[in-house]
Amino acid sequence: MAQPEYSVIVPAYQAADVIADCVRALAQQTVDRARYEIIVVDDGSTDATGDVARETGADRVLRIAHGGPAAARNAGIEAAQGEIVLFTDADCEPAEDWVAQMVAPFGDPQVMGVKGTYRTKQPSLIARLVQLEFEIRYERMAELPRIDFVDTYAAGYRRALFVTHGVFDTAYIAAEDVDLSFRLTRAGHWLVFAPDAWVWHRHPATLGRYLARKARFGYWRALLYVRYPDKISGDAHTDPALKPQFALAALLGLAVIVGVFWRPAWIVALLLFVLFLVTTLSFVRWAWRRDRAVALIWPGVTLLRVVVQGLGLAVGLLRQVVK
Repeated sequence: MAQPEYSVIVPAYQAADVIADCVRALAQQTVDRARYEIIVVDDGSTDATGDVARETGADRVLRIAHGGPAAARNAGIEAAQGEIVLFTDADCEPAEDWVAQMVAPFGDPQVMGVKGTYRTKQPSLIARLVQLEFEIRYERMAELPRIDFVDTYAAGYRRALFVTHGVFDTAYIAAEDVDLSFRLTRAGHWLVFAPDAWVWHRHPATLGRYLARKARFGYWRALLYVRYPDKISGDAHTDPALKPQFALAALLGLAVIVGVFWRPAWIVALLLFVLFLVTTLSFVRWAWRRDRAVALIWPGVTLLRVVVQGLGLAVGLLRQVVK
């Protein structure tokens, strides 16, 4: 094919069951197919990921030793020919105008990076909760002229940035895209939100998988906070209620432990629990008009989320201290 304007990179590991939908969707965009290339990076899969990707329309399939998503994306960047590099994940199915929506903001030469959105078709209660959790964040981002947080399920960058600021840091097994975002915004580059650039995604459908993802994210957040202490105060993506919720959950746990030995502490624990519930009411009111079942379970799920994510963060910080 002729020199493409855009390169779409998809890291894939053991993705034979999902990569076909992703590549087919990418191959059927509203943008002229000759203007972009599809690069699938097979991250050492032992299934038929690479073969399926090739058969369903990928222009190039690169096979590398298993090194995680950061290494796979870096291999794709090295092979990319387009001046705009787009990223999505193997379990995502981009809308037919996704490429067009992602590249449109780059018409402004000041824009260096673009973030899109998730949607889901899943009927499960937890998947619906995850989607609304994203959507309230999208509403906040839509009000900002620039953002500091781009997720690689729907991301785009000018390729020149990788020359001047480096690629994804393979020290991260997760949150490598957040590290890159923080690095670029620290250097003064403009990142923007494109709410109409969406991909279908398979969210965690069970509470266990949801909490496991939150614990993992908390663990890798520790490295981010060590590198970017200014982000402890917040970023464009993180729920502003999360920090007080962490504090209240920690105090609640302490009060419960003390209550085992000194019964009056249970009164303090009850008060802290009520205060924690109050911090969830803003989302409950917002979600009530959209999905009442999600609104009803949100306070309990949030408490569990804060506990496991806080523990993940604590373990991650401890690891950074003892390194």
